[in-house]
Amino acid sequence: MLVSNEIIKESGVQFGTSGARGLVMQFTANVCAAFSHAFIGCIQTEFSFKQVAIAIDNRPSSPAMAQACAKAVQQLGLEVIYYGVVPTPALAYVSMQDNIPCIMVTGSHIPFDRNGLKFYRPDGEISKADEQAILNATAEFEAITDLPELTVNNKAAVQYVDRYTSLFDSQMLAGKRIGIYEHSSAGRDLYAPMFEALGAEVIALERSDEFVPIDTEAVSEADKQKAKRWSKEYNLDFIFSTDGDGDRPLVADENGDWLRGDILGLLCADAMNIEALAVPVSCNTAIESCERFNHVTRTKIGSPYVIAEFDELSKKYQSVAGFEANGGFLLGSDASVNGKEIKALPTRDAVLPALMLLAAAKENPIYELVNALPPRYTHSDRIQNFATEKSLVILAKAKEDASQFLQQLQFDDSNVEQINITDGLRITFVNGNVIHFRPSGNAPELRCYAESSTAECVIYLVNHALENIQLINN
Repeated sequence: MLVSNEIIKESGVQFGTSGARGLVMQFTANVCAAFSHAFIGCIQTEFSFKQVAIAIDNRPSSPAMAQACAKAVQQLGLEVIYYGVVPTPALAYVSMQDNIPCIMVTGSHIPFDRNGLKFYRPDGEISKADEQAILNATAEFEAITDLPELTVNNKAAVQYVDRYTSLFDSQMLAGKRIGIYEHSSAGRDLYAPMFEALGAEVIALERSDEFVPIDTEAVSEADKQKAKRWSKEYNLDFIFSTDGDGDRPLVADENGDWLRGDILGLLCADAMNIEALAVPVSCNTAIESCERFNHVTRTKIGSPYVIAEFDELSKKYQSVAGFEANGGFLLGSDASVNGKEIKALPTRDAVLPALMLLAAAKENPIYELVNALPPRYTHSDRIQNFATEKSLVILAKAKEDASQFLQQLQFDDSNVEQINITDGLRITFVNGNVIHFRPSGNAPELRCYAESSTAECVIYLVNHALENIQLINN
């Protein structure tokens, strides 16, 4: 017999900001089974269920990982419902309605040589405490020697599309030309029918047979140019895309300019008349300065931290939501749209913010909605293949003397007004500029976020910081 915590520890797979992540070679059948046994064992003390749902993204490694998870579920005498390739929020939503747990096989936006597992209890995404319980569990199981065949059930896809099309008039998007940047997104077969059901003319763009690691927080220059080109070539009113597992949106306005995820989240929350928000510390400060919300709580980066705040906010406010700088929108309470109820979905979702933005843009163009916000610009980028241990050493020294750190990075202005160590190191300059360093929780990367009053300055801050971080590290 194998023991789950021993197998997991030997694998080197770790929990990141959202889910367990690692190299594909680390996710052997027994490692996937160990996580599955540990997860189910941990929640069986709180919930009663006879089924477990499983779904995947389009990574080449995902089907076999799903089979291994399914085998573990079967070893426990439980039934597997396999939804195939669907967005993570689609799996989470249908499972919450059915009051059963689920496992999503996805590495989200990280490169295809990596993958991951996301776990959902019957009442939603697992917490950081649940993650520790899974890592420490001593579930015993037999080694996986064969993988079961899985038959796709389309219920999750159908219910996810209906969740959103049922909120709006079937002609809400009539006259709109919407481009869907499909690449390898897990939801690429759902989005065109969804937008078409609301009256839009849809143009499919750049579907890929190979996995494309789209990072909605660090949009590549190539993707920026593509959007502008597509917008002109096809006369588009809107471009919609997501990351690999469909829980982070990437949307472009009438000019083909991609919106920052936190600006999209702000506009969505405003359109839904949300009272109270929980957002990570890295999000744009326009959220507070626009004065459209009764309360804003700042958290560590990662959906579990945002979700953890919902319980507190719900004690004081009727409508609660959150979003991240990557654009993923989390609906923390039931809400009303067009007089129709939409159920809470406390996990990242890409579709709701896109549709709420389009609904808000019925009267004014998207770019005008953005321009009406306080002029605070954010930008982010990352150094890839940068060891987490290396990042932690650099930031530990920087926290001791932020001004000296800025001088090392050759910033002309090293006057520090405030530092925030909620998650990484966030430095606010006396002139109002902000620069924020944080090791990624999902991959060996050092992320840099910045905020300023001009688009040119914020790009300079990030580029200058990352260039000089590499110089002082060599």
